[in-house]
Amino acid sequence: MSAQIGIIVAFSIYLIAMLAVGIYFAKKSADLSDYALGGRSIGKWVTSLSAQASDMSGWLLMGLPGLAYASGFGEAFWLAAGLSLGTYLNWKFIAKRLRIYTKIAGDSLTISDFFENRFGDKTRMLRIIASVFTVIFFTLYVSSGFIAGGKLFNTVFGIPYEYAILIGGGVLVLYTFLGGFFAVSWTDFIQGFIMLFAAIVVPIAGIVSMGGISATMERVTAISPTLFSITKNIMGNDLTAIAVISSAAWGLGYFGMPHILVRFMGIDSPDNIRDARIIAMVWVIISLASAVFIGIIGHAYTSGSLLAGGDSEKIFMIMVQSLFVSFMAGVMLSAILAAIMSTADSQLLVAASTISEDIFKTVFKTEATQKQLVWTGRAAVIAISIVAYAISLNPNSSVFKVVSFAWAGLGATWKNLSHLGGIFTIYEIVPGFIMSIIAIVIVSLIDKEPSKEITDVFDRYQEEL
Repeated sequence: MSAQIGIIVAFSIYLIAMLAVGIYFAKKSADLSDYALGGRSIGKWVTSLSAQASDMSGWLLMGLPGLAYASGFGEAFWLAAGLSLGTYLNWKFIAKRLRIYTKIAGDSLTISDFFENRFGDKTRMLRIIASVFTVIFFTLYVSSGFIAGGKLFNTVFGIPYEYAILIGGGVLVLYTFLGGFFAVSWTDFIQGFIMLFAAIVVPIAGIVSMGGISATMERVTAISPTLFSITKNIMGNDLTAIAVISSAAWGLGYFGMPHILVRFMGIDSPDNIRDARIIAMVWVIISLASAVFIGIIGHAYTSGSLLAGGDSEKIFMIMVQSLFVSFMAGVMLSAILAAIMSTADSQLLVAASTISEDIFKTVFKTEATQKQLVWTGRAAVIAISIVAYAISLNPNSSVFKVVSFAWAGLGATWKNLSHLGGIFTIYEIVPGFIMSIIAIVIVSLIDKEPSKEITDVFDRYQEEL
């Protein structure tokens, strides 16, 4: 019972702190620019860590360790390598251009708004279509976060699942509702540190508990000589080229993830992108490497009772509950909740901002005041959360398949893209990414309506930097 009290205290401190951030920033969201993008005033440290924390979600401490546990180092390595490369390329080639472009293209506040302004789409088809898909997929994304949070509270505290969803989800909704982009960015910044701390400490504690690195390696080798191979799986079979490409190709998804791209749009200066990229890459490399090692070391740690199937994703929780006691166990388990909430809050805010700016203002009330737009965004937070909660009531929902599908979505851009070329995009990652580029180029060439004005302004701005 005393152990449970310590965990409850740790979770309570964490949740109260997140809510306090939302309350603090509630009055700072005077207009939609503040609520949706923090007035483009977020510093490089908060931008970088909040972007990466919102990227990883609970997958960092559950899915990736589970993959390494079940399949060995190889497949998890290529997945982590692909994500690291995708992260770097996104920061290197998209971040600064997007920050500059969204400012000069009508001070765009959302990706859908930017599409319309950038491509000079007078029909507004591109903006509306992009908005609808953003809201649909991000509502499902948010529901997946509710499901993961519900399962965490249900597993740790035995709270009935339908009530467990309301705890983490309720706090997440409140601070997003109140503080908007400021609150989401700062809570994700804090959550990024919690996730990094847990990802580093847990595998180290596991190694120490098994008698050090040499003793741990002996256990790993005894389980499978190929457990640490990057070319073979845990059974000793060679990884196929398709398996390697499929794993590494997850990195392609970064170029079209609105909840990550808006962090680039909200940074205080394009000149801070380089420093933010370095900070982000250090966080990503350490976090992903640690997550993979959690799975491998966890295999040695639980060699007497191997986890089968989906239970492999519980390896982080099993190690935490075994290696740590009371309050410290609660801190480590809070990292899972931090990972879940840091993604769900970002997706919730992007979807709400899209409804306010791209649907309400564009379709229903073009002369809406800034106050009306902020409150429309807040109302959208509640509405989306209600739908997401309804979806998440089924713990066996296939929402994670939809999340995987959505990650494969968006992606390719081209300098001479036209608005019809932007609409005509085919889905799915690897063939989808390639086919999307081909479709965009072909249709844009046929359409022959690229927006030259903004491109020329951007090129001149680049020359002045």
